[in-house]
Amino acid sequence: MIGGHGTVDGAILLDKDGTLVDDEPFNVEPSRIRLAPGAEQALSEFASLRWPVAVVSNQPGVAFGYFDEASLHAVRVHLARVMARFGVDFAGFFYCAHHPQGRDAAYRMTCACRKPAPGLLQAAARHIGVPLSSCWMIGDILDDVEAGNVAGCHTILVDCGNETVWQRGAHRTPDHTVASIDAAARIIAAHATDVALANAGRPS
Repeated sequence: MIGGHGTVDGAILLDKDGTLVDDEPFNVEPSRIRLAPGAEQALSEFASLRWPVAVVSNQPGVAFGYFDEASLHAVRVHLARVMARFGVDFAGFFYCAHHPQGRDAAYRMTCACRKPAPGLLQAAARHIGVPLSSCWMIGDILDDVEAGNVAGCHTILVDCGNETVWQRGAHRTPDHTVASIDAAARIIAAHATDVALANAGRPS
């Protein structure tokens, strides 16, 4: 993690490449990072919701030697600036630098943080201070969905063409499938509204 929040009703756990930003493999140059289609609208929706947003991302380029781990600091700074521009409560950049076939022995491992394992999501929720059952995981491939389902989150697949294998499994079915991240944001906002109305109707 590169990143306490008070009591919050929920949180957004957001994949980076292909979901929040355009998928440019192994890019750590902030000037080349571009928001994905619908991301501006989604970030505005998240800001209105006032839930923390954490980015959870596999970054195997470190393990393969394409860039060093220190390069991810500039990525975190860029993400924080983008989130601030839209008024989003940025909860941090949580990444996994490992890969079981990595060239760098220090990062060559099977770990608990590389999605589809749930470690990054668990760390983000712990940092925010919100139960995983109140979190929404949004990603563009089924590994993101599996990580979210195993962790106990609500899950949304942004089916923008980046999932090409479609390997199914017990934890690889999303709660919702949408074409862009702004549609995912609208689903979450509607759910939050429904929950708030239901809670308002309960006797005190």
